[in-house]
Amino acid sequence: MEEILNLLKDNARLSVEDIAAMTKKSIDEVKSIIKKFEDDGIILKYSAIVNPDKVPEEKAAVRAVIEIQVAPEREHGFDGIAERIWRFPQVKSLYLMSGGYDLQVIIEGDSLQDVAFFVARKLSTLEGVRSTKTHFVLKAYKENDIVYVDEKVDRRQGVTA
Repeated sequence: MEEILNLLKDNARLSVEDIAAMTKKSIDEVKSIIKKFEDDGIILKYSAIVNPDKVPEEKAAVRAVIEIQVAPEREHGFDGIAERIWRFPQVKSLYLMSGGYDLQVIIEGDSLQDVAFFVARKLSTLEGVRSTKTHFVLKAYKENDIVYVDEKVDRRQGVTA
């Protein structure tokens, strides 16, 4: 089962027939395993990873990484505030962290002002939020094991005399 999951994580477009051939299982067995993954919430979504720099007509979203210090709630710990935060449509990822802050949020907005408004009016005003630190993403080089930059470009410096 783990082998099928790893194949799908690497390439979700593999056909059931291809997976069956690669794992030496029957097509029906592979279908059953994939359905169980989906029913059990192990596989949550299939999606394409798109390089935004290669889609010229797409308006680039402004991404920010926000460090948040929060006061844990008495009976819910960090889960209650985390749920209130992940419900905002701007929130793309949310992590409980160790170290100098408690939560890390990755958000997207249409502009710097849009992100600033979200942080100032929505996020920082939530009960339990003690402080926020916002970092704007300037360029993505690699994300989710995908390298966005063209690795075939010769980056050597020319020699001049």
